[in-house]
Amino acid sequence: MGKTLEKHQEERHRGISRSNIRDIILGFQDGLVNTLGLVLGVASAVQSSKIILISGLVTTFAESVSMAAVAYTSTKAAHEFYESQLSKEKKEIREIPHLEVEEIRHIYYKKGFRGKQLAGIVKKITSDKKLWLDTMMAEELKLFPGDYEKPLKSSFVVGLSAVVGSLIPVLPFFFFTVRSGMISALVLSVITLFVVGSAKAKVTIGDWKKSGIEMAVVGTVAALVGYLVGSLLGVVYA
Repeated sequence: MGKTLEKHQEERHRGISRSNIRDIILGFQDGLVNTLGLVLGVASAVQSSKIILISGLVTTFAESVSMAAVAYTSTKAAHEFYESQLSKEKKEIREIPHLEVEEIRHIYYKKGFRGKQLAGIVKKITSDKKLWLDTMMAEELKLFPGDYEKPLKSSFVVGLSAVVGSLIPVLPFFFFTVRSGMISALVLSVITLFVVGSAKAKVTIGDWKKSGIEMAVVGTVAALVGYLVGSLLGVVYA
């Protein structure tokens, strides 16, 4: 039974972590939506495949580098915050253990435990300093080390996802005329966003149809904004 449980736990924790899912969705969605809005705006203003491709590719790589940098600095800041809170909890457990014991008691009291069962849980947790600290971080502060451990990895995942997402609305303009490229970029992007949104719901929690439609709507709105701005500028500077 023990081996079976260990195997089950290993399978559940193997693969994409919560932070990886967040980084992939962030980079891919932002890259695709922003580039889609831009290429449709440029296409409606200039009607030149060459200019659209140049604009789209410049945006793809400039934005991907920018997003990677932001992911690095934000994850690093979050990691530093986690470490500061960890040090604070260590100090409080060491200097005011009676208050920290009461916090553990309060946490599990709110979960519905009472009497001897509650006392046993509190005793078990507070008898192990590491378990005690981990419980305070997770249950009281809702901070989990896996979300903040690797700024460089987060930066790479966000940047690569942004590149992949950004290229999707650009690709049709390599093969089609401006008008056909606009329609193809919009259709391909909306379908892709729906698929990604649905996949996100499958690996997390939520209704796959609702999640897919939500992402697709966001992309469509961004595309319409880009198209309208481009059309307006095309008229003004024609």
